[in-house]
Amino acid sequence: MPKNNLSENKLEKDNEYDERLVTVNRVSKTVKGGRIFKFSALMVVGDKKGKVGVGIGKSGEIPDAIRKGIEDAKKNMVTVSLYKSTIPHEIIGEFGAGRVLLKPAPPGTGVVAGGAVRAVIEAVGVKDLRAKSLRSNNPCNVVKAVIQGLSSLRNVSCISKVRDKTVSEILG
Repeated sequence: MPKNNLSENKLEKDNEYDERLVTVNRVSKTVKGGRIFKFSALMVVGDKKGKVGVGIGKSGEIPDAIRKGIEDAKKNMVTVSLYKSTIPHEIIGEFGAGRVLLKPAPPGTGVVAGGAVRAVIEAVGVKDLRAKSLRSNNPCNVVKAVIQGLSSLRNVSCISKVRDKTVSEILG
């Protein structure tokens, strides 16, 4: 009986994160005997409460690549400042050639974003947001640009600590 209980706890711990597959890429290597195919999977993992991570897994089989991507994403989690159901302010995230504009939206708008951006935004738990991918459409660079933008968001309490003022002094 205790073994079953431990396995249930492990399943609950694994299911606390929302895991999303962004893209699977097949890569090939030519050797003397022909071509060898392998797969890379770009995964996004989030708890829908302000924590999100991105990871890449590579393997000869797609399920193994996905599993490795999830493990890598859990190691690279970042915390995001949220304001109600959106983000506190507008920001542009950049990574490599990827550039993504993220704008807060009023309640009821929903997530207006493309595939790679949508996966990250929904995994972090934002319900209302507008986004636009400005340069690259490479999913890896776009996802990392979104993560960079989200991790550099600051809310009023962070700014009040930096300026040594109270929240009411900054707002009013």
